[in-house]
Amino acid sequence: MIIGLLTAVAASACYGTGSVLQAVGSRKSARREAAAASTTGITQHGGPSLSSTAKAAVTWEFMVGTVLDFIGFGLGALAARLLPLFLSQTVISANLVITAVLSIKLLGIRLTRPEWASIAVVCSALVLLATAAGPEGGGDTPIAGHWWLLAASIAVIGGGTLIVRLLGGRAAILAGLLSGLGFGALGVGVRVLNGVEPFNLSSLLGDPALYAILIAGIGGMYLHTVALQIGSVNGATAALVVGETVVPGILGVLWLGDSSRPGFAWVAVLGFVVAVAGAVAVAWFGEPEADAVPATAGDTHSPDGSLTDDGSASGDDAPQPLAGNRAGS
Repeated sequence: MIIGLLTAVAASACYGTGSVLQAVGSRKSARREAAAASTTGITQHGGPSLSSTAKAAVTWEFMVGTVLDFIGFGLGALAARLLPLFLSQTVISANLVITAVLSIKLLGIRLTRPEWASIAVVCSALVLLATAAGPEGGGDTPIAGHWWLLAASIAVIGGGTLIVRLLGGRAAILAGLLSGLGFGALGVGVRVLNGVEPFNLSSLLGDPALYAILIAGIGGMYLHTVALQIGSVNGATAALVVGETVVPGILGVLWLGDSSRPGFAWVAVLGFVVAVAGAVAVAWFGEPEADAVPATAGDTHSPDGSLTDDGSASGDDAPQPLAGNRAGS
């Protein structure tokens, strides 16, 4: 249990740090395109194109953030096998707290009293969950369930990507929810994956859950990047937390046999609900964003860390365009 908790906390730290860096890289790319009066970076519906997303992915901040995400993925996968999903996914989703704290230094954001209160609520809820969590259920499930997981991952990522691109700039919250569902499917897939203990390559490669993990993980990262590009990061983050924690937690209990300690079920339920509510509050009470993606080239803002007329950042708080927190992945 202790090793699993430490692993989940380390995964949360990697995800939280990576999210701040990815957000900075995404917004830097968006500002450059706006400064160049480029219209190739958005679709006719106002959302980011694959080209603009690719440009965001090659900024050094985004690349370092992505490396941290991969490390977090490995640690999170291990935690999912060592802890009940309602505990591991909730601890990992607490990367919102780490993101919020890092935002003070890296993004020049001042946290409000409601945000600090929300952070305290999340930490308290995690203590309740850790106290109440019992042994994780078994990962042995019928292979038909693995096929259903693969089909659900394809539907969420494939269909969701199409809908997000059609909605464009209005899809930040939906993109956040879908990316959270993708990360949740990833956690479930890791838990049920065959051929891991003991290691069996043919069994591993023949398991549909492996391909569900790949589709859900890669698709979740893409949708998360889209959400960071098109704004409303606070609402998108709140949606991501719900998708990443609630659905896997319920599946862990109903499908995989996760349970609490005898007599502590109410504590586990209370901790889970309060942790999700607190994480959503951390995102929701974040500073409102201004000009997440500038509309036109030549926009000039005051020298408080916003854009100059050449699209570059100015002032001591240059990285300030992101105000809000991520989540997950």
